[in-house]
Amino acid sequence: MGTEPSALQRQVARHIVTRFLKVRAGENAVIESWDHTLAIAAAAVDEIRRVGGRTLQIHEDEGAWWRAIDRKQSRLLGRGSDPEWAALKAADIFLHFWGPGDTDRIERTPERIFDQAHSWFTPWYSTAQKAGLRGARVTVGFATEGRARQWKLDRAAWEEQILRACLTEPKETHRQGARILRALARGRSLRITHPNGTDLELGLGGFTPRLQDGTPHPRDPRYGMAGMLAQIPGGRVDVALDARTAEGVLHANRRTNIWWYWNSGGAVEFAGGRLRSYHFDHGGEAFAREFRKGSTGRDRTGGLMIGLNPAAIDVPNLETVEQGAVTLSIGNNRHLDGTNSSSFMNWVTLAGAEISVDGVPLIGPGRLP
Repeated sequence: MGTEPSALQRQVARHIVTRFLKVRAGENAVIESWDHTLAIAAAAVDEIRRVGGRTLQIHEDEGAWWRAIDRKQSRLLGRGSDPEWAALKAADIFLHFWGPGDTDRIERTPERIFDQAHSWFTPWYSTAQKAGLRGARVTVGFATEGRARQWKLDRAAWEEQILRACLTEPKETHRQGARILRALARGRSLRITHPNGTDLELGLGGFTPRLQDGTPHPRDPRYGMAGMLAQIPGGRVDVALDARTAEGVLHANRRTNIWWYWNSGGAVEFAGGRLRSYHFDHGGEAFAREFRKGSTGRDRTGGLMIGLNPAAIDVPNLETVEQGAVTLSIGNNRHLDGTNSSSFMNWVTLAGAEISVDGVPLIGPGRLP
């Protein structure tokens, strides 16, 4: 018996296919899914066929994948198969639903092993870029039983929140982000304040900001090698920061999810452009471990993200796209064409802040213009 998608999953799949990816008749699409995302992947297959597209669905069986890890075949998983690479080269569209779904086991797996199993990542992007692919990764795959239990969430309700955030109109997100984009491009300094004690001044180094509205940007050099693959739900403006300038403190009030660990709450304090102290309500040990291993630049600011999505209010894993929320990354910002090439990168998110650029109010408090 096939997998029957819900009405909401079908609505989201249609929205992704028609509004974000704009699939046309005759185009070839590859849909990749795991056990826990089979239903919405099936809905995507239906919607691509509805507009006349041709589909190939790749299903990664969760149990088989972990059994390969048990057999110490992580390097084999990281190579992929020749038919997969051939399909990628022939595709116009790629739609990916995140996995694996056993996040409890992910956290128990040594990072080295997990990295080996995903060593296909860089060559995948290179191949996809050459093919002119346009596609999306859908965050709903992050709503797992393990994470829900860990964060004391109702998994079904959490998944519904993520799906509803996928229905945001990219045209509206684009309109809302336009003024922010211009201000960040022209500005020299930025200040973030909040009643919780946050007061942080940062430098804008003239880097070109990017609007992440959920639509892919194939062959657009401003979006880098990964530009052909959008994140959905979208809704965010990203910009690299001047890594030499940072004074003050930011108190986070949202979670930060890194695929293999997470932190929440806490504060980061800067002086003379460097991270001088940090603490977290949860996850501080993992942050400290990664920070100690980091190379030069680990104590410098990386980038800034400002959320635009009105349906993503305090939704785990959507913190960076929450409307009006500001996310500060620390460390590497090369993906934003910045100058910080540290091996370390992490971020903290604050919702409800006021933001000004060169002394002119831009957002506040937590509201878009």
